[in-house]
Amino acid sequence: MKSQDIRKAYLQFFESKGHLIVPSAPIVLKDDPTLMFNNSGMAQFKEYFLGNATPKSNRITDTQKCLRVSGKHNDLEDVGFDTYHHTMFEMLGNWSFGDYFKKEAIPWAWEFLTEVLQLDKDRLYVSVFEGNEAENVSFDQEAFDIWKQFVSEDRIILGNKKDNFWEMGDQGPCGPCSEIHIDLRTDAERAAISGFSLVNADHPQVVEIWNNVFMEFNRKADGSLEKLPAQHVDTGMGFERLCMAMQNVTSNYDTDVFTPLIEKVEQITGLKYTSNEVKNISEEQNKTNIAIRVVVDHVRAVAFAIADGQLPSNTGAGYVIRRILRRAIRYGFTFLGTKEPFINQLVAVLADQMGEFFPEIKKQQALVTNVIREEEASFLRTLDQGLQLLDNVIATTEGKEVAGTKAFELYDTFGFPIDLTALILRERGFSLDEAGFDKAMQEQKSRSRAASEVSTDDWKILVDGNVEIFVGYDQTENEVKITRIRKVDSKKDGVLYQIVLDATPFYPEGGGQVGDKGTLVSANETIEIIDTKKENNLILHFTKKLPENVNASFVAKVNTDLRAATSKNHSATHLMHQALRSILGTHVEQKGSLVNPKNLRFDFSHFSKVTDEELQQVEDFVNARIQEQLPLIERRSIPIQQALDEGAMALFGEKYGDNVRAIKFGDSMELCGGIHVNNSADIWSFKIVSEGAVAAGIRRIEAITGDGVRQFFASQEELLDEIKTALKNPQDTVKAVVSLQEDNAKLKKQLEALLKEKAKNMKAELANELQEVNGVQFLAKQVDLNAEGAKDLAYELGNLGNNLFLVLATAEEGKPMLSCYISKELVAEKNLNAGQVVRELGKFIQGGGGGQPFFATAGGKNAAGIPEALSKAIDFVK
Repeated sequence: MKSQDIRKAYLQFFESKGHLIVPSAPIVLKDDPTLMFNNSGMAQFKEYFLGNATPKSNRITDTQKCLRVSGKHNDLEDVGFDTYHHTMFEMLGNWSFGDYFKKEAIPWAWEFLTEVLQLDKDRLYVSVFEGNEAENVSFDQEAFDIWKQFVSEDRIILGNKKDNFWEMGDQGPCGPCSEIHIDLRTDAERAAISGFSLVNADHPQVVEIWNNVFMEFNRKADGSLEKLPAQHVDTGMGFERLCMAMQNVTSNYDTDVFTPLIEKVEQITGLKYTSNEVKNISEEQNKTNIAIRVVVDHVRAVAFAIADGQLPSNTGAGYVIRRILRRAIRYGFTFLGTKEPFINQLVAVLADQMGEFFPEIKKQQALVTNVIREEEASFLRTLDQGLQLLDNVIATTEGKEVAGTKAFELYDTFGFPIDLTALILRERGFSLDEAGFDKAMQEQKSRSRAASEVSTDDWKILVDGNVEIFVGYDQTENEVKITRIRKVDSKKDGVLYQIVLDATPFYPEGGGQVGDKGTLVSANETIEIIDTKKENNLILHFTKKLPENVNASFVAKVNTDLRAATSKNHSATHLMHQALRSILGTHVEQKGSLVNPKNLRFDFSHFSKVTDEELQQVEDFVNARIQEQLPLIERRSIPIQQALDEGAMALFGEKYGDNVRAIKFGDSMELCGGIHVNNSADIWSFKIVSEGAVAAGIRRIEAITGDGVRQFFASQEELLDEIKTALKNPQDTVKAVVSLQEDNAKLKKQLEALLKEKAKNMKAELANELQEVNGVQFLAKQVDLNAEGAKDLAYELGNLGNNLFLVLATAEEGKPMLSCYISKELVAEKNLNAGQVVRELGKFIQGGGGGQPFFATAGGKNAAGIPEALSKAIDFVK
């Protein structure tokens, strides 16, 4: 049975049981401060389990893209070394929100696996929670009794808290679970050792394929459990493992989920992957297999993250994606011999394979390919630079062990992988101080953990029920009651309080727009709201202190100056998006934005730099729409399909409901939950201040509106006045600047000519200072020239013979520079290399450099080190 058919069969089965099929949520979570990525099937439904929102159906089924590479669930370092761990995986799920429970969920699981898929019942084992006295949770007798209808008791495992009690985090909904495991070993292996003893023992062929979580508790901040108001079912089934069972193989990588990708890697590299059925393979083949598994696994995670709007970067979720991709590049570089970008070529295979169920990968194929290709090229350059740096580390190491702190510096500062460092050191006859590296790594992790440590109290509920609403589209001031409060203590921000209001006018951060600020005013006091965010469908107002009487009536007042400035930038963003698609083409799509009171930042897909002429056209387009005084047409709740049919723009990577809010200014129409001006004229004016690249195929424009434009032109006028003053107030400022540039160019040419002449005059003088060392004409000297003059002098002296070794030092304006010239004949005969010479001598001036074997330069910071550098130069020819 093909993987696509297995996926369909699952969804259709639960649809027949009254479940609504919903699409996968994006793999990247943009508006959940507690998670970077969807790491389980239930992540997108948290607000329903918590009772903060009502689902469109009490029964839902889906297949969810998941990513586990950070935090509590981190499988990254296992990937490739075994056959069943993955970074990205699919979780097939069926969900009950306060509807059915164990007596339906368990029989349906058995029916699907044994009747629809017809898996061998003799290969299946089940588990139930054995109970935990300390938690005051009893043995799951109900699940046990239900399972006895389908399997014998010797196939029911009693699982402990670690294996059979599922929690989404340190706090929140949780409950006992009942798993189904399958034994895929041969009949002989099964006869020798019972599968019962191998369940949850990390055996690669005895694996969990189904997990029914019975959500009935809430884990509080103090660790205690309380009953949820309703009982829920959260089913997760590992799609890749199920495919392994259905396709009669013993490795996820031998299923058709991965084989097309593996075949492409084989085609590119000329290497072969051996399936899990092949035993007794060589160590070399095992390394190849691991590397290929790493590549085909990681490309899925990276490609879908980019398609969902997360670009690789140096911070947050973007850093995680970059790290995954770099791990794949590194394995290809070391074990597959790939010295050029190649992983990007797998995106087309992935799009063909998964585009039917996940159309985003097909739609974003070109962008994903370009971004991965650019990231590959960049990291391969980093690896090349790292190899040179590692050469320097080895050259300066006394003995045969390289300090762990040096290796950590390569890893932490330059991104050079530690396992590659260790591999190269072994090849060169060196060892790595692994304990020193581990200590440096642990210290960094401790610092990072301490900086991000957060403790969150339980909610104190002041008003029961789902009473919270947002009124901020119509009001910036409203009478409110506090419905719940909690304290949050973090290393970064200190103690803050989160307040939830019954009818708040405060807009929470989302969709690129920052959260509102303002005040909460009662008869006796004023509390400052310093930020507003959304979490699990609750709007959280952040304060540094709580009101004295939290049960009092308050007036919530939004800072309208900040709100107005933000709304101008947000509305201008929509108009600019329209302008870019009109002027550059409809391939332009939003890939990220930031809207705050000061400015707007807009990332978009485009294949080349936006020209100055095009930027001016965009600016003119937006300002024309401002002049047209277009009224805001806002539709609060419109069916999403109707909005799309009417031409509304939807953004990839955003999660939309069945009904959406549509914002229209003239011909610009987008799905958007943010705050906007009532009329385009309120924006006043629009000015682009910068344009540049963010990643391959992604550009970024930063712009200002309103008062920001006024301040911009005022500062430009002030700057122009300063220039006029410096030029003695000429009648024609531009003409005066051009004249100054022309005079400067003439003087520069004259100076260059003088320096060339000076170098020629010094040639005879220095020729007399050459000394013969081991048959080599040697000179190391500091000269009063600039770097270009030193180069000219070196080449002039080089014409005197074919056995010259020359090091010249300069210190123009206190900046030291070393230039090394070696006759080409010496390079060949004595294996000398000017690049290696300047890298070594450059350490004395606190710098480095490189170049060709016969001529290279190194710049530095410490001119006082020049004499020592020159004194050491003779060591290369002795």
